[in-house]
Amino acid sequence: MLGMSTALRLHAPIALPCDPACTVIRDAVLDVDEQGRVVFCGPRAEAPPRSPDSDVRECGGILLPGLINAHAHSPMTLLRGMGGDLPLLRWLSEVIWPAEARLRPSDIRAGMELGAVEMLRAGVTTSAEMYFSGESVAEAVLAVGSRAVIGPAVIETPDLAGMGSWQGMVDDISRWIDADGLRFGPADRIELSYGAHSAYTLPPEALELIGGSAQQRGALVQTHVAEAADEDREQRERFGSVPALLDKLGVLDGRVVAAHCVHLSDADIELFARRGTGIAHCPGSNAKLASGTARLVDLLAAGVPVGLGTDGPSSNDDLDLWEEVQLAGMLARLATSDATALSAPAALLAATRGGARALHRDDIGSLEPGRWADVVHLDVDNPAFATGLDTPDEQLLSNLVWAAGSRSVRDVWVAGEEVLHDGEPTRVDRRAVQATARTAAHHVRGA
Repeated sequence: MLGMSTALRLHAPIALPCDPACTVIRDAVLDVDEQGRVVFCGPRAEAPPRSPDSDVRECGGILLPGLINAHAHSPMTLLRGMGGDLPLLRWLSEVIWPAEARLRPSDIRAGMELGAVEMLRAGVTTSAEMYFSGESVAEAVLAVGSRAVIGPAVIETPDLAGMGSWQGMVDDISRWIDADGLRFGPADRIELSYGAHSAYTLPPEALELIGGSAQQRGALVQTHVAEAADEDREQRERFGSVPALLDKLGVLDGRVVAAHCVHLSDADIELFARRGTGIAHCPGSNAKLASGTARLVDLLAAGVPVGLGTDGPSSNDDLDLWEEVQLAGMLARLATSDATALSAPAALLAATRGGARALHRDDIGSLEPGRWADVVHLDVDNPAFATGLDTPDEQLLSNLVWAAGSRSVRDVWVAGEEVLHDGEPTRVDRRAVQATARTAAHHVRGA
């Protein structure tokens, strides 16, 4: 039920609600109720009367929904720059997993706080996190004031044997959801999910149990699918493909977001479209690790819900989703030899509305009545907008997507609460967060 009165009103020359048509609203008003949800987003001339006690802010630039990072391992800020010149499977087994075996819960919290701050400064309000010590991840997110879909990692590999068995990992997630519910925290900032690492690090019975446990609770399953060409050779020989395996095990009957999906066949794409499986497209990480690039144009044409992800900040190496917006567009055009393959509006929607769809969420990703007021204010006082805002809609969106980037992010609200003001987080001291992360990184690297 929407609150009746407006608690916050934002005025701006431009608002981009990220509705399906990617509408550009000029001389815009955004109203937020006391619960932190959008009640109106439209032209000032059509705005409803506001409460006399509502907070009014004049924003000089562009308002748009918070970006959604549909696949991340943000605590890996601590591992940034390690093994940066290795291919995926060697990078994992030789560098990353041995380092992660040294992680303490306090390290994971420090890395996640740094990641959450970094994302807010890039206008990312929600991230889908697959990592260890989910409680530490949740504490960090709640401290910074952002939003996350947390999938504690379920993985079986000798390098991480100290983390316990996959059965224990699944039981821990189920117990946590049963105790705290699927969503909790102020304005439902935390959603719990199952982080099934991949078909190549888990036996089929683990994937089947995860799928069943998730569906019983209405929970999301996050998993890596077909990232590197050779990671799943054994599964392909036995089942045809990882999507076919997941379908056979019943995993795709529920809410699923599959990360990467670089090496999919036509049949895999058709299966994901039929099942409504979300995909987190991670063009930057996939390029850096030379994994390839997902068939974005074909996925969108098939109706697969596609969002954008940074992946971990040690394979990207940052959490700036604006870069993924640009790379998604450029690599789609390069892969198809078609300069019209992905338009600026389509790229922007992938980072907002598309991310929400990929995560099976209808309460974030756009500035539509009833959704959470996760809002980004972009400052246009920079060269990207030197021609001003009084340009045709097409040019405005083009400048935003191809030229502006995260340097334009000035203020961010999550559920109507300002959590970034003039480029700095309001709830935590950025320099203190960086210092804590630096200390934790020294420990993890064995320094």
